[in-house]
Amino acid sequence: MTNTDRAAGTDRTATRRAEPEPPHAGPLTGVRVVELAGIGPGPFAAMLLADLGADVVRVDRPGGPGLGIDPRYDVTNRNKRSVLLDLKSPEGPGRLLDLAERADVLIEGYRPGVAERLGVGPELCLARNPRLVYGRMTGWGQDGPLAERAGHDIGYIAVTGALGMIGTPGTPPPPPANLLGDYAGGSLYLVVGVLAALHHARATGTGQVVDAAIVDGTAHLSSMIHGMLAAGAWQDRRGANLFDGGSPFYGCYRTADGGHMAVGALEEQFYREFCELLGLDESAPPREDIGRWPELRQAVADRFATRTRDEWAEVFADSDACVAPVLSLREAPAHPHLAARGTFTEHGGLTQPAPAPRFSATPTAVRTPPAQPGDGTADVVRDWGLPDWPAAGTPAP
Repeated sequence: MTNTDRAAGTDRTATRRAEPEPPHAGPLTGVRVVELAGIGPGPFAAMLLADLGADVVRVDRPGGPGLGIDPRYDVTNRNKRSVLLDLKSPEGPGRLLDLAERADVLIEGYRPGVAERLGVGPELCLARNPRLVYGRMTGWGQDGPLAERAGHDIGYIAVTGALGMIGTPGTPPPPPANLLGDYAGGSLYLVVGVLAALHHARATGTGQVVDAAIVDGTAHLSSMIHGMLAAGAWQDRRGANLFDGGSPFYGCYRTADGGHMAVGALEEQFYREFCELLGLDESAPPREDIGRWPELRQAVADRFATRTRDEWAEVFADSDACVAPVLSLREAPAHPHLAARGTFTEHGGLTQPAPAPRFSATPTAVRTPPAQPGDGTADVVRDWGLPDWPAAGTPAP
């Protein structure tokens, strides 16, 4: 970078700091993020940064990827703005580099080498903006034998051992939607990495690349289990451990109406209260006798089968028995506790999870509905001072 470039960067930073911060916009107000459009963990990570107040510009390509639903309902694009840009056009890479030069963070979820072939890889972006945090979201990572292979959540969590811990012995492991790999092992680790690198960049002036692989994050989530396995406190098979459904006092039970209750009465004092409220006969096997766990599980199941889910929910509502009804996605927002906390919110007619976590000094909120491809072009061109862009609202070639 030339001295002129450095001066421009300094002036731009000073100008941005002088801009008034909108109230209640979140702790990342003033942070600029470029998101190269994709599906899955990348957009969710960018949504989380946007929820926290960052100015996230999603770079959509004409006819680009989507969830196969009306984009008005894709809440992972809330609190963002969108511009259209074809990176395969002659002007595309240069315009993306103009964005990267003005950004604090860039997020992409391509296979290894794709961004480089498009002319927007980390080397070129960091040459334009040495303070940039370049976040890379993949399933397999940037290197290794499978790095260039296609994949999805279920395969990533399968090879880490995480999927193999889930489900009833003798049946195939059930996929936990795409929450465990894509979002827990992927998006959240990318966000942690990006924020850590952003802290470093602001302290030192040096950006860097964050390689967030779903296989790495998912494996990391199982750290405690690996410790228990090494200590002999965890068996390397399903349904045989304290909180994998092996114990009768940590699992789900069917109720009289076909619903389910979730039980997590691990500690002794909670288990005693659980037994009392459930009406478990004193002749039931003691919980310490692992050999009789199947018998105890059947006794618990028989009791739950005598009432409906909502009846049992009322029984356990004000207790420390660690029992809760298993609700559907549509039922969850109406749960009294979640409703009282505002865990879900409604914006633009869409009921959706509210931003999390919560901040006392810089509250977050759903500020804008899902960005539609290209609808933020005029504002982004103006606010980011982008040169040589098409007229506002016109798709970039």
